[in-house]
Amino acid sequence: MLDRLTVLLFDFAFFYPLLMSYLWMTGALLYYSRYERGKSYANPPQLPEYPLVSVLVPCYNESSNAIETFTALAELHYPNYEILAINDGSSDDTGYQLETLAKTIPRMRVVQLATNQGKAVALKAGAMAARGEFLVCIDGDAILDHYAVTWIMSHFLRDPRVGAVTGNPCIRTRSTLLGRIQVGEFSAIVGLLKRAQQIYGRLFTISGVIGAFRRRALHSVGYWNELTITEDIDISWRLQLNNWDIHFEPHALCWILMPETLAGLFKQRLRWALGGAEAFKNYCHYLFSWKVRRFWPIFIEYIASIVWSYTILLLMGIGLFRLVTPFPEPFFSFPYTGLVLGVTCLLQFAVCFFMARKYDSNLGGIYLEIIWYPLFYWLLNWIVSIIAFPKAMFFSSGKKRGRWHTTDRGIGGEPDNNTTLLQNDKSNDIRKTK
Repeated sequence: MLDRLTVLLFDFAFFYPLLMSYLWMTGALLYYSRYERGKSYANPPQLPEYPLVSVLVPCYNESSNAIETFTALAELHYPNYEILAINDGSSDDTGYQLETLAKTIPRMRVVQLATNQGKAVALKAGAMAARGEFLVCIDGDAILDHYAVTWIMSHFLRDPRVGAVTGNPCIRTRSTLLGRIQVGEFSAIVGLLKRAQQIYGRLFTISGVIGAFRRRALHSVGYWNELTITEDIDISWRLQLNNWDIHFEPHALCWILMPETLAGLFKQRLRWALGGAEAFKNYCHYLFSWKVRRFWPIFIEYIASIVWSYTILLLMGIGLFRLVTPFPEPFFSFPYTGLVLGVTCLLQFAVCFFMARKYDSNLGGIYLEIIWYPLFYWLLNWIVSIIAFPKAMFFSSGKKRGRWHTTDRGIGGEPDNNTTLLQNDKSNDIRKTK
């Protein structure tokens, strides 16, 4: 009986990621063929109108990044926009820097909050001060591409049911192996998932670093919830559960900083996992509602991923048990499992690098380093899932306001000399080095 159970568990542990990988690749390729092929990020569509867009930038202790972020925003290729910098009670001189920048950037206004209230509250404050019906939200250390707003607005103007659009975050900190693997991860996992989820119905989350919203949609769901760990996941679920559509726009590029240390990466991924588990806890009752059936795949995939994580944990327990028992070694019902998973992993990255090559010309040099992805990231994501799910479901009250915390933004917080930043209007890209 134990051997039969072990085989079933091993088969699920093998076939689940294999099936999902090919499902994601199929959906992503369909999306690429339908919406992305033959287009250039530097040639956005001509819009029938250019309504006022408010770019919201919540900032907390962004003294080292403010000049770069807001200088890039001042050069957007969109004719009708304003910039709102929200200083959320920073303890450094961010507030002073923002006021100084506002004197040189006519489009820019500054909202000063006396105390640190958290990103959700800062976004709410910015939304209340904004003049535009459409809000583009980026982080205070991000660099938004010149053409991103135009690409985003094409979705809002084409379909009045679109409540939000998520852009395409691209990593510019890649001075370590961890950083370079994350470049591949955001292409082959994050970008792949968003393309596939767009095809299959609903998106798990808007990217917190680059997301745009229709004010009317935000108002209908009560704006951002400050009592959540990850306000981006929460607002994504609430919008879609209230029948608003969320679209992914891969041409809306935003260059971001990410952790390049194991400690910083662990804290970030644990917060993401807690946010996903918290959203599931808060909204899982919708799983039985026919009205939101388009969201069922998100629920089902999340449940399956949690079951898979605990299946791996159970298999480890069975493995330890077998060390002290005479039972024979477990086996898969399908041969060559390691080889099949390895080839699938490399195929998945190849497919995604093919789709993302026009956004980042340096992906080819990272491909061979992706072999380390399972070691660092599958193991890390498995650990944080095991920790986060019970913590969010049984030990989190959901009454604590999410606040800013110190963020690992890479070694020195700087991109390396090979980072391609897509930031000009005549050529396809320029090299921006530090």
